[in-house]
Amino acid sequence: MGLEREDLSDDPIEQFRAWFADAEAAPAVAQANAMCLSTLGEDGFPQGRIVLLKGLEEGRFVFYTNLDSAKGRSLRVHPRAALTFWWEPLGRQVRITGPVEPVEPEVADAYFASRPRGSQLGAWASEQSQPLDQRATLERRVRTLEQEWEGRAVSRPPHWSGFGLTPVWIEFWQDGAFRLHDRFRYERGRGGVWTLTRLNP
Repeated sequence: MGLEREDLSDDPIEQFRAWFADAEAAPAVAQANAMCLSTLGEDGFPQGRIVLLKGLEEGRFVFYTNLDSAKGRSLRVHPRAALTFWWEPLGRQVRITGPVEPVEPEVADAYFASRPRGSQLGAWASEQSQPLDQRATLERRVRTLEQEWEGRAVSRPPHWSGFGLTPVWIEFWQDGAFRLHDRFRYERGRGGVWTLTRLNP
């Protein structure tokens, strides 16, 4: 059964929430919030990597990272990105693109405080995207940090925070027989009004 216009919400954020809920409820989907984050590198080449969606707040898709990582540096130079969700068991894909802005410090603080302590220490220990001579060096840093922070709450490192992507278009794709897929794209126009168009597969 194909995907029809009447199956979709007028609001792409609400439509995403509906599909995301389906993915979270599907036992065969290991991590519904896993997404490919694509950025334009400092060298001008596109770069993609899998990160986790950690919030959908006020229409922004929020994720967190080391600000000195390759993606953090890329987003400082080119504050635009694309997100791709692929839920293979459901035969669904969602693509999103738009400008990216840092989240507010208090938002990053709150999320960091909710992370497991080991992940908090890892955020301090890892010089993400930089050369590492051997794993033992990283593990030694973690042990040192465990001693430094013993008995105290681990604060958020200044080089670790989040970004929120505000979509300018969102495309919903559903698998169809014989590659006759269904594709619908929402595009944000003036005044934030969304238009919805069916695309050829």
